[in-house]
Amino acid sequence: MVVANDAVTGRSVQRSFTVHGTEPDAQARRRELVARFGVHRRSYCAAATWTVAELLERFLAAAHDWQPATRSSHASVARFLATDTIGASGVTALSPATLEARLGAWRAAGASDATVFARWSVLHSALSWATRLELLRVHPFAGMRTPRRPEPRKHLLPAEIATLLRTTQAAVDAAHTRLATHPHSQRALQALFIAEQNQLLVRLAADTGARRGELAVLRARDLDGRILTIERNLSLEVLGPTKTKRTRRLTIGATTAAMITTHLDTWHRRLNPGDVDDDWLFAPDPTRHTHTRADTLSHRFHRVRTAAGLPHAALHRFRHSVATALVEDGKILKAQARLGHRDPATTLRHYAHATPLDDLDIADAIDHRLNQATA
Repeated sequence: MVVANDAVTGRSVQRSFTVHGTEPDAQARRRELVARFGVHRRSYCAAATWTVAELLERFLAAAHDWQPATRSSHASVARFLATDTIGASGVTALSPATLEARLGAWRAAGASDATVFARWSVLHSALSWATRLELLRVHPFAGMRTPRRPEPRKHLLPAEIATLLRTTQAAVDAAHTRLATHPHSQRALQALFIAEQNQLLVRLAADTGARRGELAVLRARDLDGRILTIERNLSLEVLGPTKTKRTRRLTIGATTAAMITTHLDTWHRRLNPGDVDDDWLFAPDPTRHTHTRADTLSHRFHRVRTAAGLPHAALHRFRHSVATALVEDGKILKAQARLGHRDPATTLRHYAHATPLDDLDIADAIDHRLNQATA
């Protein structure tokens, strides 16, 4: 009789029993054994016959609460995995050993730690999804150690941020000088507007640690005194909620708040009352009829970093600078709240390298004990 199903493949496991006695005795014993051990033959895992490529296809087609950028990156990684050797493997044939072999092959082919980790992450997520829906009985990689993570995220140094701020201020001063020389030039007026926008971009990014897509869709109404509300985000230029689907409120610096207010008021006075169309903070032109694309902010910052002589600076590195500074001060919960992470574990996972050392007393005690032993 069938007494179980294989935990991974779902194939039936059978046992034979011998009963001494009459046929009624055997039938009675059979009913007793079925009640105790019997398993339906059709009780198997649906994914037992799938290949990894088929699993990934179903995983991507399922309903997930993903941002457009997340869906796009997952789909890109899944396309690679589907065409890789592992894509033709049966799901039930996977094991930590088979995956370790592929991880080694990818590294040997020149894949970076970040790339290898991304491939592992998507495959692991797909298997977790199948296990959660009971399409698989057991996760093939359960208990397996996570592959080597990418290096800690790099932040901008205070001196680099200061250089970027000075560069944007110099651009604003130059734009004012040009406008004074050509007071009726629309090009000079637009150049001043963009210069001030770039200055606000660097200042806000360094102050808030907000994501590029969050900065792109800030509105004037989001600022109340020094309290800034972040509730929108651009993901692949699609306007939606923040990455974590949560609204966060944070206090910004008095100087940053004053710069925003002055910028908005000055340009409101420069235009005719009917010209101001909306209140997007970052906009292509002073009418603010639409928000700036996230990619446009990156292009603008690229020009700023070039002018500052910092070719390795990136807009997202301001986020890491804010997090690193707070974690170095031991303010992990403050860092989590300001960056909008779902929980402190996310903050620690990315910025544990910045946590302050607090074992000086232990080191001194060990040092004292060693000195006594060798006296």
